[in-house]
Amino acid sequence: MSLLAVHALTRSMAQRRLLAIDEFRLSAGEGCVLTGENGSGKSTLLRILAGIEAPDGGSGCFTGRPFGWCPYPDWLRRQVSYVHQQPYLFHTSVVDNISYGLRARGVPRAERERLVDEALSWARLRHLLATPPARLSGGEKQRLALARTWVLRPTLLLLDEPTASLDADSRRQTLELLRTFGDSGTTAVIACHDRDVIELPKLRRLDLVDGRIIG
Repeated sequence: MSLLAVHALTRSMAQRRLLAIDEFRLSAGEGCVLTGENGSGKSTLLRILAGIEAPDGGSGCFTGRPFGWCPYPDWLRRQVSYVHQQPYLFHTSVVDNISYGLRARGVPRAERERLVDEALSWARLRHLLATPPARLSGGEKQRLALARTWVLRPTLLLLDEPTASLDADSRRQTLELLRTFGDSGTTAVIACHDRDVIELPKLRRLDLVDGRIIG
């Protein structure tokens, strides 16, 4: 059984058919890289799968359980995480950013602190605890966004251009985190143009061409 199965997914913008996906399936624990030209609909597809946007039509099943797009069910939203190319961060602190989702889920304080501590080590952010999030570099902000997602242990992770506009060292560190994210069994879909990401081992390549997925 597929983790996620989508059928007859369509989306139009400005009288243009952007997505026309007959069928799309993801297996549990697999990693996929989603490629396509600028404007092909990669970001739109990720936002639909994350429940941020609604398609014009289509149906979906998650672990065999049917779901609707409007509204996106809460039981599914808790299992899916989306990381934007330029993630929004709270201005308070690094720890507050990582712990936000845990607090929203009612995780007890002691457990929350333990998980945040693990995430700080995983993302190599401990030395930045006293740095205001607004002063972090682009690569540090991306690592913080990944840590904020990793700590929630999502079943499905959706990443939109995670290495775009990063310098060489930040790209290297982000790539290292992407390599280890799948160790937890998370299914990941990464939309990108970055050849280093596309060539990461064990990733299935999906090409979005004329609104359809090939691969």
